[in-house]
Amino acid sequence: MNLSKITNHIVKWLTDYCEKSNFDGFVVGVSGGIDSALVSTLCSIAGKNVILLNMPIRQTSSEYNRAIEQIEDLKFRFSNVKSIEMNLTTIFDQIENNFPLEVISNHLVMANSRSRLRMLTLYAFGQTNNCLVVGTGNKVEDFGVGFYTKYGDGGVDISPIADLTKTQVRNLARHLNVVESILAAKPTDGLFEDGRSDEDQIGATYPELEWAMDFLGDEDLLNERQKEVLVIYRRLNRINQHKMQPIPVCIIPKQFFN
Repeated sequence: MNLSKITNHIVKWLTDYCEKSNFDGFVVGVSGGIDSALVSTLCSIAGKNVILLNMPIRQTSSEYNRAIEQIEDLKFRFSNVKSIEMNLTTIFDQIENNFPLEVISNHLVMANSRSRLRMLTLYAFGQTNNCLVVGTGNKVEDFGVGFYTKYGDGGVDISPIADLTKTQVRNLARHLNVVESILAAKPTDGLFEDGRSDEDQIGATYPELEWAMDFLGDEDLLNERQKEVLVIYRRLNRINQHKMQPIPVCIIPKQFFN
């Protein structure tokens, strides 16, 4: 893995896309996780205007502090970076207060609602500042297990690291001097108040999922844990295809228009 070449390739891709699309820069939601840390760093290197949005919603202190540390590090290193904090907790409280009990009692529904509220906020600032909303999903999340919210963190203009696995993201982030607290933290989507990790939710680590994503061998030779991981990966890949495929369009036969 040639980290310098990958960095230069992504940075050039970001710059070219931004200029061809007549945008002035990028807006990135910074969560305190490694994916958003890497994406925000790559956007900063590209030299265009960068707005880092911190959007806490009842965030754990560890997640919030990591996000602040990442933002301050990039503002110190790059003159083209500015940050905005939008504490969305009060807005989320109002949404909760107006939803019926059967909605707010569904924890996954409310977690996804947090992500969709953040997407709305990213686009509000993106449109106001003529900036592209930059996605932070990696290859395993976006095309393997579908571990993201439809029209939440999946609602973006461009995805610069969606061809990198989580392991590759970590290697590139270390190469680009992402702050150590983020490199050392367990991956989490930040959508639950108990701070549960991605592994807690999925039931497998990212290295295990990366292995399952590429597995083409003889399943009879696998140990019990490997078989379990394959089951987890295949189930999530199957049930989340609706996120990964284009929106189904009902095509009307042409003769019906005559």
